[in-house]
Amino acid sequence: MPREFSRNQRLGNEVLRALSELLRSETKDPSLRDLSLTSVDLSRDLSVARIYVSLLDPEGDPAPVLKGLERASGFLRSKLGRAIKIRHVPELRFVHDDSAEQAVKIGRLIDLAVANDKSHTADDN
Repeated sequence: MPREFSRNQRLGNEVLRALSELLRSETKDPSLRDLSLTSVDLSRDLSVARIYVSLLDPEGDPAPVLKGLERASGFLRSKLGRAIKIRHVPELRFVHDDSAEQAVKIGRLIDLAVANDKSHTADDN
């Protein structure tokens, strides 16, 4: 019987949970306050974790947040090693997840299209 989740997915979820908690409670950098970790992709050999980061302000600049995360990656990795019991803690690589920004843009386009449809149907009557 196949497993519901692979080891990568289970470990990825554990890394995501632990890193979210560490960012909330252990970091003092103010640039790391207004972010959310959205997902974690682990390499097949579990040596690299690509962590996707979303800003709470979709219009904000992700560069200072990513730089702050890179500065804190060694600290976070060491704390992560204590939080989850694995032999080798993966290297942490942070990537900006712009899906919230894309959702806002698509929402605006939909609103614009609906408004155009309403104005065209009002002109036709």
